[in-house]
Amino acid sequence: MVVTDGNKVNFSFFRPQAGQVYVVGDFNGWREQAMPMARTADGHWRLRVVLPEGRFRFRYRADEEWFTDYAAFGLEPGPFGDNSIVQVHGRPPA
Repeated sequence: MVVTDGNKVNFSFFRPQAGQVYVVGDFNGWREQAMPMARTADGHWRLRVVLPEGRFRFRYRADEEWFTDYAAFGLEPGPFGDNSIVQVHGRPPA
């Protein structure tokens, strides 16, 4: 699941048995280990980042497996499966 608050993006992925999880997307050059997520006690993995305004493609990488976020802003076919979409609208109004 991905939620935006202005240019702050909150990624959340439920995978209690995972040993490590990353957010991988075009906003980080699809580098697989650039954005590690933190595990919470309830089995979710979370990461909060600041992104510029725009539309970005991403996937989760958990223990060497790729996962699509079907609850994201949409899906787009990619060369290795469906990519999830996050839409960032910039700073919220004051």
